[in-house]
Amino acid sequence: MRRALTSVAGGGGEEHDPDASRLWHVTLSVSGKPVPLAEVRRGLEQLAHDHPFLLTSRYADDHAEIRYWEEARDLHDAAAVALRLWGEHRSSAKLPPWEIVGLEVIDRATYHQRVAEGYGPPPAHPVGVHPY
Repeated sequence: MRRALTSVAGGGGEEHDPDASRLWHVTLSVSGKPVPLAEVRRGLEQLAHDHPFLLTSRYADDHAEIRYWEEARDLHDAAAVALRLWGEHRSSAKLPPWEIVGLEVIDRATYHQRVAEGYGPPPAHPVGVHPY
């Protein structure tokens, strides 16, 4: 079953209805053999164009990190979509043949708590595709 990737909207995280969607902050890390930087950038820009839910991407010639918000019923569903993202869009966005080497999925409340306490990921700013 293919789940649609959705954009962020609305609240979430306070009281949890098991059938309701929630927002999850996803950080997907990929790496592999070096590829020219221009090719990596072009692929990530195409992915961001095809899927405007992507907040930010950082890249080097042998690795990249993609951060975005995913709307899903639970962590399992959000992680499943994230784990398919790179492979499913490798051809259409001409992404490098890298493997997923890291995945973090946290709920909205945890994301904001980490940021407020100063030990979480910094807010995704500026939005877009950027070199490390």
